[in-house]
Amino acid sequence: MVAETEVLHHVQFTCVAAAVADLADLDLPPPDAVHPHLGRSSTDVHVDASTNPLHLHLDFDFLPTIRSGSFADIGRRRYMEDEHIRIDNLASHLGSLLACPSPSAFYGVFDGHGGADAAAYMKRHALSFLFEHGDFPQWSQADDMYMQSVEKCVRRAFLQADLALSDDASVNRSSGTTALTALVLGRVLLVANAGDCRAVLCRKGTAVDLSHDHRPAHAPERERVIHCGGFIDDGYLNGVLSVTRALGDWDLKCPDNTPCSAPSPLIAEPEFKQTTLTPDDEFLIIGCDGIWDVLSSQQAVSIVRRGLRRHDDPERSARDLAMEALQLNTCDNLTVIVVCFSSSESFSTPEPGSRLRCCKSISVEALCKLRSWLEGEDADGNN
Repeated sequence: MVAETEVLHHVQFTCVAAAVADLADLDLPPPDAVHPHLGRSSTDVHVDASTNPLHLHLDFDFLPTIRSGSFADIGRRRYMEDEHIRIDNLASHLGSLLACPSPSAFYGVFDGHGGADAAAYMKRHALSFLFEHGDFPQWSQADDMYMQSVEKCVRRAFLQADLALSDDASVNRSSGTTALTALVLGRVLLVANAGDCRAVLCRKGTAVDLSHDHRPAHAPERERVIHCGGFIDDGYLNGVLSVTRALGDWDLKCPDNTPCSAPSPLIAEPEFKQTTLTPDDEFLIIGCDGIWDVLSSQQAVSIVRRGLRRHDDPERSARDLAMEALQLNTCDNLTVIVVCFSSSESFSTPEPGSRLRCCKSISVEALCKLRSWLEGEDADGNN
């Protein structure tokens, strides 16, 4: 019943750097300064409180200790259309292909529809599009220009993969997939999303969404679809699809297999979110919409956090979250990745509000005195 697909590598070293996409929460230093998120610097990092209402503990000596677990299940569907990638040490996986800051990691969730072709294709080829054929920049100095180049490369990889799905005869034209990727590069976490998978960061127990669900109900997406000549019917794009961004689906993007003469309302353009990891950031949850259809971001964070405090096992926590969604009658396939950013010791502390029970013992001498006193009382009572 379990259909888990993953790429997992644990070694030492790292690779690849992140990008600067959505800068809503960070004001970066000028290009001639060393980037404080990937290396030490005296440059201050300013956090937009409207985007991140929580107080951040910005420790430039902090580097995440990465470990992860994942779980996938067919759920109540007849077929499994999800795929995922999990690489805890990207540098050791890619070898000499790239120079990059340490640590580095890569994760991806691909939620297929119209068959499993597109999601399976992305699992096989995502790393090639990102790091082999995408001219990924080599890291020498982590400045703004480098970070922008990384984001451009990730965006280009999404769009190239989308086009490749239309050219591959083995992929059904009606098959498509949402895609969410997460890159950890030093202290930087970069999330790229096209579709309704979701990435949620646990920051001191509070859920921080690092992606938007690209669905017709999302106002900016609805406006874009209508501007491109599409329409929303009963919550579905052109009355067919429940998402507004996806890779593949070429029967919808270019009907009748004809050249596309106008922009399609369904696009593969990813939306980016970047954040700097601090000691306050405990773990990241990446999940397909089968999780989020029945659980809020905060509910998911609370479930995983409780589990990690009990058993400190991200794989088990991923399974627990999926099983909770099943208990709540989700109707979709289920895929969850849990990425921890700290060592196991950090989860060994008791949860707030938990009480420590103290058992006090009585000495032998006191016990004898008590016994003598009780026997004396009994003797007096019998007289």
